[in-house]
Amino acid sequence: MNLDKWAFFSENGLTIRRMNRAEVDLAIDWAAAEGWNPGLDDAACFYSADPEGFFIALLDGKPVGSVSAVRYGESFGFIGLFIVRPGFRGRRLGVYLGKAALAHLDGRNIGLDGVLKKVANYKNFGFHYAYKNIRFEGRGSGAIRQNGEPLSANFDFAEISAYDAKMFGCERHEFLHAWLSRQNAVTLGIRRSNYLAGYGVIRKCRVGYKIGPLFADDVTIADELLNVLAVHANGDVFYIDVPEPNESAIRLVQNRKMKEVFATARMYSRLPPALPMGNIFGVTTFELG
Repeated sequence: MNLDKWAFFSENGLTIRRMNRAEVDLAIDWAAAEGWNPGLDDAACFYSADPEGFFIALLDGKPVGSVSAVRYGESFGFIGLFIVRPGFRGRRLGVYLGKAALAHLDGRNIGLDGVLKKVANYKNFGFHYAYKNIRFEGRGSGAIRQNGEPLSANFDFAEISAYDAKMFGCERHEFLHAWLSRQNAVTLGIRRSNYLAGYGVIRKCRVGYKIGPLFADDVTIADELLNVLAVHANGDVFYIDVPEPNESAIRLVQNRKMKEVFATARMYSRLPPALPMGNIFGVTTFELG
């Protein structure tokens, strides 16, 4: 498939083209209307990851759908923000958006977090089910047992990026720099033997807060980070998206009496990456992986 055709496709009143920066804000508003509860500064962070990887559908000039297809490194990509506006569904607009995303990520292994009831649809695009990511809801409270250290002040970015790449499967410098330097967020790391042994981020969202990522060498470090980050929710509701294969992570949130509120299907176009699932206690974001 020729990328240019799908980057600037127009037929029978439908146009698929790349978004500009302001249109990413629009897609984030659509995500909020769908109940996805994005972070206050997510649009800028997302766009920094791959400015060419955001597509909008216009029907007779009216914005009606979106999809993101973010490239990481040379061989991986992630699809998100896949939305067709109510009133315009059932017209195959999602098919055209999906083709645009796949064309942009052609030749790569592609991941996504899809709605469980749409798994069959994603299989039609060539994706294979890997596991569930489960969203848990809690309430910020409790005393800080371990302060941790602010990432930007106490850890070199190269060390953070290398640790993140081990957990994510590849480097994501631009996105990570934006994610860790954003406003309305707290970033914390824990050191063991003078090395980074875990880090987490909590960010303000339309409703409450979200924690993501939460990566740690073991469950004790993850527990310490989760405890501190939860306090930064200031008594408000917060959410964390936990990969089901990490049984220690599931027990960790269940021991905090957090409740399951939502789940997605993590799917890949090829074999799942060989990730250290036992160290992934919270997914960064369903939209970008």
